[in-house]
Amino acid sequence: MKASELRDLNERELREHIKTARRDLLGLRFQHATGELENTAGMRRAKQEIARALTVASERGMKTNG
Repeated sequence: MKASELRDLNERELREHIKTARRDLLGLRFQHATGELENTAGMRRAKQEIARALTVASERGMKTNG
């Protein structure tokens, strides 16, 4: 999701997006650790997605659990 799309989300939706993105990254980390992950570029994209969402949250002055 682009930063402009993230900025259109309300606070509750943005928190939910961050929570979901973190959960997805955790799943990718487990797959990588067990050797099931074929495309490791997905981990980088997931990290970038989280960073993008956290940046938008920070711009708004939101507190995020992290």
